[in-house]
Amino acid sequence: MKQRERIALGLVLTSTALLAACGYDDDNNDTPATPAIADGTKATLAMLETTDIHTNVLSYDYFKLAEDKSIGLERTATLIAAARKEFANTMLLDDGDTIQGTALADYQALVSPVNCQTTLAVYKVMNALKYDAGTIGNHEFNYGLPFLAQVTGNKLDVPNLPPVAQQQSCAGPAFPLVLSNVLGAKTAQPIFKPYTIVTRNITATGPDGKAVTVPVKVGVIGFTPPAIMSWDKRNLEGNVYTQGLKESAEKYVPQMRAEGAQIVVAMSHGGLDNSAYSPTMENGSYYLSTVPGIDLLMIGHSHQVFPDATSTVSQFNLPGVDKVKGTVNGVPTVMANFWGKHLGVIALSLTYSNGTWNIDKSATKVEARAIQNADKTYVAADPTVSAAIAAEHQATIDYVKTPIGSTDFRMTSYFADVGDVSAIEIVNQAQAQYVTDYIAANLPQYAGIPVLSVSAPFKSGFGGGTDFTDVSAGNVAINNAADLYLYPNTVYAVKVTGADLKAWLETAAQRFNRIDPTSTAAQALVSNYPGYNFDMITSKDFTYEIDVTQAVGSRIKNLSYKGTAVASDQAFIVATNNYRASGGGNFPGLDGSKTIYASPDANRDVLISYIKKIKSITSVTNGIDRSWRFTKVSTQGQVTFKSAPNLAALAQTQGITNITQIQADDGTGKGLAVYSINLAQ
Repeated sequence: MKQRERIALGLVLTSTALLAACGYDDDNNDTPATPAIADGTKATLAMLETTDIHTNVLSYDYFKLAEDKSIGLERTATLIAAARKEFANTMLLDDGDTIQGTALADYQALVSPVNCQTTLAVYKVMNALKYDAGTIGNHEFNYGLPFLAQVTGNKLDVPNLPPVAQQQSCAGPAFPLVLSNVLGAKTAQPIFKPYTIVTRNITATGPDGKAVTVPVKVGVIGFTPPAIMSWDKRNLEGNVYTQGLKESAEKYVPQMRAEGAQIVVAMSHGGLDNSAYSPTMENGSYYLSTVPGIDLLMIGHSHQVFPDATSTVSQFNLPGVDKVKGTVNGVPTVMANFWGKHLGVIALSLTYSNGTWNIDKSATKVEARAIQNADKTYVAADPTVSAAIAAEHQATIDYVKTPIGSTDFRMTSYFADVGDVSAIEIVNQAQAQYVTDYIAANLPQYAGIPVLSVSAPFKSGFGGGTDFTDVSAGNVAINNAADLYLYPNTVYAVKVTGADLKAWLETAAQRFNRIDPTSTAAQALVSNYPGYNFDMITSKDFTYEIDVTQAVGSRIKNLSYKGTAVASDQAFIVATNNYRASGGGNFPGLDGSKTIYASPDANRDVLISYIKKIKSITSVTNGIDRSWRFTKVSTQGQVTFKSAPNLAALAQTQGITNITQIQADDGTGKGLAVYSINLAQ
């Protein structure tokens, strides 16, 4: 698609309503028409979804200070305009993880926090795009409940906020945000409105073939992963608690129907998992599809595309999931990728009969429309979007350019999967020093216990050849630190045993497929296990091997600290982040119980402070202390992995001498090359 329709922002940007969550007028879009609707009246209502925008409002990479046409709500806006031109009737919904994720988000939340009267940049644009509703993702909680309350224009009745009557009415989105499964500790009620019912006048065709304008009532309910209680424990514990998705849906969907909802949309910020149901499961959307009364699902969180006939993602190849038609247990379902890369479209085919609207699933079409065209170009950006947040954008650029030190080597994650620690060791050093200093000053009972640190290559090519950390030699600025540490986590320290540490590293080693040395066929080294869970130690004092010929759980060998084998009961303190220490990633034993220090300081801020202190980063001191290596093995066939093209020479500068580029383009259109690695070296 190359449509260049533009969306006029007009007065919407300067006249957004200040809305409280429980005071939203459900009939916000139109004055409902009340004519009698004849049986046999037909209409198409296109439900449009964005998800996991993560404040990628513009097609811009604040880490690289450069345009990135592959992302950005400003390009999704063009798809939205095209869909509105194509379909007479549309609704636009957002599935969460909206307010966090870029330097722009951090700038408005942490560096120069927006005041009560100022609408967050991403919401300013979404208001102008006339979203109808949205839900709350897990990352909405990263900046704390006070900030969330302010920027969403809601008064949250939770213990760490003033009584609702004393809270200000702040600027927020001009559309309702709904969330049914996060409840206040004081009230036992949802902290956001659990659902909304929007009455829309739509253009339909009567049984006589004539166009008519008739109303439809659409109910929208929202859900977020219950795992937020672990991931953001520091912000949420004692203030809120969660219910299971299925339990919340079974409570509220009948209420929505009783209040007149003719179509019910479940907006679930989670993916699909058909393992035994649990009220705490992270990706419970599969079970939402089984709740009577839910007509369609809009899902997210997993940063994937659904439907996709060629998808190899396990969650889209489950029983009852149709990755071609876009249904889950028969329910039309869409997931619109992440960062504005896609627009989800569910074109509902409606027929009116027996006093309500009914969905003809056989005629309903589900698709995820990409901002990238078939010829690999991209749809044009809507220029009014960048104009709307020009000031915020420039302020963020000025902020991230602030110099904090220098480096004599290029720090990257292009070859982190095969041992390059140039972009990881400095993070581990900063975390370890921070925890060491804190223990010395405040926790004398842990004096003498070795302090280690783990970090991961947060950018490891998932999004393509540009999705890697890459900090050039020379001045290091704040944007470079944000590139080295991607997320707004906080530093946590956990006390573990040698056995715990081995289990930790065994879990991280799921990053690799099992390699058969006798196979003559090419074998992919790297699995679908996320790079951000590939925790590694980088220390002169600690060494270990990963044997990729062994099964998961039996790969870590020769664990050694200062030249001595690590005993199973040996004590260590490990600096990590709140996500990992509190159970994120399902690492055995890491459930919050081993935490000895829950810092209020962000890992990224700790890194920035460390670089400011040492001033000069050198390869010898800060970039080559690789603790882990692959167990050497000769293979009959090639072992391959992917990274950005034409960088073998860069790998050699960091001591990775056993890799060779064998294909400059892997054929996926993602800007990735194929490399081979000699595991015998």
